[in-house]
Amino acid sequence: MLTTEENEFLCRVGQGTPMGNFVRRFWTPILLASELPEPDCAPMRSRIFGEDLVAFRNSDGVIGLVDQFCPHRRASLFFGRNEECGLRCVYHGWKFDVEGQCVDMPSEPADSNFKDKMQITAYPTREAGGMVWAYLGPRVLMPPMPGLEYTELPESQVYPTKIRYESNFVQVIEGEIDTVHVAFLHSRLADLENSATAGTLAGRYTARDRAARFHVQDTDGGILIGAERNAEEDSYYWRISRWLFPFFTMIPREPMGPVSGGALVPIDDENCWFFRIKWNPYKALTPAERAVNDFSGTILPDGSWLNQANKSNDYLIDREAQRTKSYTGIPDGRAQDAAMTDGMGAIVDRNHEHLGSTDQAIIRMRRRLIQAARELEEGVEPYAASHPESYKVRSGGALLPRDVFFTDDPTVWDDITVK
Repeated sequence: MLTTEENEFLCRVGQGTPMGNFVRRFWTPILLASELPEPDCAPMRSRIFGEDLVAFRNSDGVIGLVDQFCPHRRASLFFGRNEECGLRCVYHGWKFDVEGQCVDMPSEPADSNFKDKMQITAYPTREAGGMVWAYLGPRVLMPPMPGLEYTELPESQVYPTKIRYESNFVQVIEGEIDTVHVAFLHSRLADLENSATAGTLAGRYTARDRAARFHVQDTDGGILIGAERNAEEDSYYWRISRWLFPFFTMIPREPMGPVSGGALVPIDDENCWFFRIKWNPYKALTPAERAVNDFSGTILPDGSWLNQANKSNDYLIDREAQRTKSYTGIPDGRAQDAAMTDGMGAIVDRNHEHLGSTDQAIIRMRRRLIQAARELEEGVEPYAASHPESYKVRSGGALLPRDVFFTDDPTVWDDITVK
C-alpha cells in the first residue's frame, strides 16, 4: 500500500508536479504516424500530461506540436488551415510554423513587426516505430531517443496501435506487469482441460499453475521480471516481462517469437493512451501477427479511441458467457483489462489495498518511479533518459530445467537482450 501523499506524488503529472517534471524528461509517443498521413493533412488534437496541444505535418513533411490555442484570442488551432509550411488560425489568419513562431499576421498592418514578437509553445518531435514522439521537457536537457528495438526496425517488422484508458497511467502499467492475472482474467473455463494439447508454452502451463513465483531485478532502464511456474517434473516455465522508465512495458512472449510492448502515456491525471507495439526482431510480421495487435475493430468510431466495450456499458459483460465459457464474460482482452483498471476509479486509493507475493513487480516499479522523481527534485537527472542503451532489451519466455535460473541461461539471455 501507499500513503495518500505517496499516491498523489506517484500519479499527478501536471506541469510543475514532481512526477510531471520527471515524465517530461523522456521522449514520449503521442500519436500514431498514420494519424498525420501526409504533408498538409488535417491537424490532430493531442492532450499529453494535461497540456492541450495540436500536431500537424507541414508542407515539407515535418511534424509540429504546438499549443492548441492561438495567442490572439485563444481560438483553437485544431480548426486551422495547414498550408504552406504553417498552421493558420481561421479566426484572424495568424499563422505559426513548427517552432511555434508566428510567420504571418494578415490582420495587422503590412509594416508591423508584431508577428516577430509572437511565439507559442512548441515541442520537438521525431518519428520512429510508426509513431510520433515528442519531448516536453527543458530543451537544454533534451536526451537522445530511447534505444527501444522497435524504433530502429524496418516498417515491415513493426506494427503499433493505440487505445484510450479512463484511468491513471500507473494503474495501466501495473496491469501490464502483473502477469499472474492472465491465468484468471483472460482465461476460459476450458483452459485447464485444453492445456495438454495447447500449441504454446503459455497455453500449456499458465492454467496448470496459477500461483507463479516472482523474481524481480533492477536494471539501468527499470526492472526485469521473471514469473516461475511449475511445468514438468524436472522443469519450470518462465514468463519474462519488463518495465522501463517511465511508462514502457514488455509482456511475456514465446521463445524467439514476436514481442509485444506498451507505452502507457498520461493524457492527464485520469486518462492515458495505451500504445501497443508488436514487433519481430528477426523478420517481417505476418498478417496474423498484425491482426492480433490491431485494436481498430473494437474501437468506437467517434474519435474517442475508447473500446466499444467500455465503462458506459459495463464492458458488455455477458453473465451467461461468464457462467459457461469465460472467466469474466467480457468479450476481449483489452476490455477485460479496462474493466479492472478503469473500474478501480480514475486514481485508485492505494491506501486501502493489501498486496501479496505476486505483487513484487508492482511494488518495485512504484518504489523506483517515486525514488527517481524525488531524486530529480534534488537535481539528479534520470539515468535512463540519457542512456538509450538501457532500452535495448526484450521480454521473453522459456522452459528450463529446475536448477537453471532464467537469467543464467545463455540462450534466454541472448533472446531478451538486443545486440
